[in-house]
Amino acid sequence: MKIAIGNDHGGVALKQHLVRYLEEKGFEVVNFGSDVTESTDYPIYAERVGRAVASGECDRGILICGTGIGISISANKIHGVRCALCSEPVSARLSREHNDANIVAMGARTIGPAMAEAIVDVFLTTGFDGGRHQRRVDKIMMLDRGESVQ
Repeated sequence: MKIAIGNDHGGVALKQHLVRYLEEKGFEVVNFGSDVTESTDYPIYAERVGRAVASGECDRGILICGTGIGISISANKIHGVRCALCSEPVSARLSREHNDANIVAMGARTIGPAMAEAIVDVFLTTGFDGGRHQRRVDKIMMLDRGESVQ
């Protein structure tokens, strides 16, 4: 599985930790994030990761900023992205099972490396349940295309 990872200045250390962690597990990781701690703008990295995942260049994405909020909002503006902000593994699992999320966002100021590993492990190994959830994901994608779901 090929993973796109991106971050702003607030997520450099956690991104570097996760890149090492994922590569040790055999994942191919593509770094679309900042490698410096000088202030930068998270929408840049959300767009890079979002476009890589939406185009199929990468299978899943990971985004990190201080809280995960801004970068997840930004990523969800990219057509084809379903980014879930997760701070624990249960949300990561349900975002995959119920929403077929293709990007996970985390806050480097709100979780530590061990929790980030647990979130990423669940996010990358959990499948989409389909069934009744498929029609909801279909409606999300309708909204993504500017269509009404009424």
